Amino acid sequence: MDSSQISLRPFKLSDVDDFLKWAGDDRVTRYLRWNTITSREEALTFLEKVAIPHPWRRSICLDDRSVGYISIRRESGDDQCRAHIGYALATDYWGQGIVTIALKMAVSRVFKEFPDLVRIEALVEVENKGSQRVLEKVGFLREGLLRKYGFCKGEIRDMFIYSFLVTDMNDDAHKLCP
Repeated sequence: MDSSQISLRPFKLSDVDDFLKWAGDDRVTRYLRWNTITSREEALTFLEKVAIPHPWRRSICLDDRSVGYISIRRESGDDQCRAHIGYALATDYWGQGIVTIALKMAVSRVFKEFPDLVRIEALVEVENKGSQRVLEKVGFLREGLLRKYGFCKGEIRDMFIYSFLVTDMNDDAHKLCP
């Protein structure tokens, strides 16, 4: 995939139809805490009330069309040195390296935008092998298994915890963007 075609930008209401295509796919939302979006009206409401006002939720765009998202949520107070990352991508684009490129862009930007941020964490269900591979390609390190840790879609599930530290950006093995 040509990285020049991939961009990250805030969501817009005009993304509604593209958003509905991927957010309405059960395969995309399987490991997300939010449910599959089932109508254009629901998609508009989600964009207006959740995606757009979120402090750092970006649309992954391919030639400026929304094909997924990355969300980074910082902790508050004394824990604002830490943030959580989540993401999803339309199934038509799985396996093409798009999320890997987008995550590298996001991690690099977030560490620049928030100079007091030192750690980004990702929680990944044990069964979600694709997401584990993506995180490892970006340079996230698997720190361990959290048993019966995450509640998703009515179940408490085992999760792997991954991390990326700001110091990893300077490590040759974890170089992000040229």
